[in-house]
Amino acid sequence: MFRIARIVAFGFGLLGGVLASQVPEFSQQYRQRLGGSIDELTRLLQRFDADAQSNGESRESAILRLRGNGDDLVSRQGVAMQANAERLSRLETHRREMIAAGPFGRMALMARDGDTDVLEATYQDFEPAVPVTEEGIVAGGLGFVTAWGCLLVLAGFIRSLRRPRARPARA
Repeated sequence: MFRIARIVAFGFGLLGGVLASQVPEFSQQYRQRLGGSIDELTRLLQRFDADAQSNGESRESAILRLRGNGDDLVSRQGVAMQANAERLSRLETHRREMIAAGPFGRMALMARDGDTDVLEATYQDFEPAVPVTEEGIVAGGLGFVTAWGCLLVLAGFIRSLRRPRARPARA
């Protein structure tokens, strides 16, 4: 019986290792999407800034002009452009923090402070990969040991409950 538990625990350990090794890969794909979002927002705002400058305005004054316009469509464009500028600032700050966090800190930072739109898009297009980075190998190893060890401990506990207890001999 315990032999079967070991085999099952090893299988769960492998599964845990494979699953845990995908966290760094997801983080890497998230960072790529984050960079793409920053690049696209930067291009959008650069075009807006050029249009504002050609009309003798700064970004801020052009946004205020749009937002204050009586035409609802124009006013909404001002609100949207301000939201784009604020989002770009948040994403750039997040990317700087991720770079400074280092390999393992990036995963925690992504999980804790990740941009929900970028996380969702990453999840939708996520493609598992074989981990070849340090954090991928370590995460896979930790996942294996955790799943394997937990199942072995659980099997040992269950086995101890099923064992008949020796009764003390009477004198």
